[in-house]
Amino acid sequence: MTERTRASKTDGNGVVRIAAVGDLHVEEGAQTSYRELFGEVSRAADILVLAGDLTNLGKPREAELLAEDLRACSVPVVGVLGNHDYESGFVEEVSATLRQAGMHLLDGQVTELMDVGFVGVKGFVGGFGPRMLGSFGEPAIKAMVAESVSEAMRLENAMRQVRTKRTLVILHYAPIPETVAGEPPEIFPFLGSSRLAETIDRFKVSAVVHGHAHRGVYEGRTPGGAKVYNVAMHIAKPTGRPYALLEI
Repeated sequence: MTERTRASKTDGNGVVRIAAVGDLHVEEGAQTSYRELFGEVSRAADILVLAGDLTNLGKPREAELLAEDLRACSVPVVGVLGNHDYESGFVEEVSATLRQAGMHLLDGQVTELMDVGFVGVKGFVGGFGPRMLGSFGEPAIKAMVAESVSEAMRLENAMRQVRTKRTLVILHYAPIPETVAGEPPEIFPFLGSSRLAETIDRFKVSAVVHGHAHRGVYEGRTPGGAKVYNVAMHIAKPTGRPYALLEI
């Protein structure tokens, strides 16, 4: 399904400024508020992108706290969930709360804002390159690979719906190993999957953003040359701020 929304800050040929950040990890009882940050983003960018792990434990109250903070954001918000948002089994409640707050929450869909197509899936684990986990052996391994393949197929189906000349892909899990470098090598297979990059490289995209790898690096490219940005809050970015600022 494709949702089309035309906003008024650009004429269709102008540059769209996108602020992107992941891994907010909103917690119940925490003193952290993102109201000031979202207000700043509203002045700096045309659109805010959230790259998963929006809550810490996927609790409905955490989603409510984030929704309250999002009221300070006066620009459109689009994004995906992350693995933390699934932790407590309330993903439907969390999703509903964020959508009611006005967020374009994507899970295999496309939304068009300011003549940019935003495609979003969570992604999944599986590893990178020739060392990707294969569908062999125990049923549990085959189920894990099937989930990874399913996420890549959902991404491909969404990409086929894009009708805009500019496209931003939003993930939580990484599509390449370069942007997770700095994490312990032992956990690389749990940080993303090259299946996502293989899908992305079948299409023309302007950029890809993801989170999840808190100790990774900011920038890399898919084998096909698409720019990939790790926008987890913890990653140092050219803005000097928790969010990246991309021009598309």
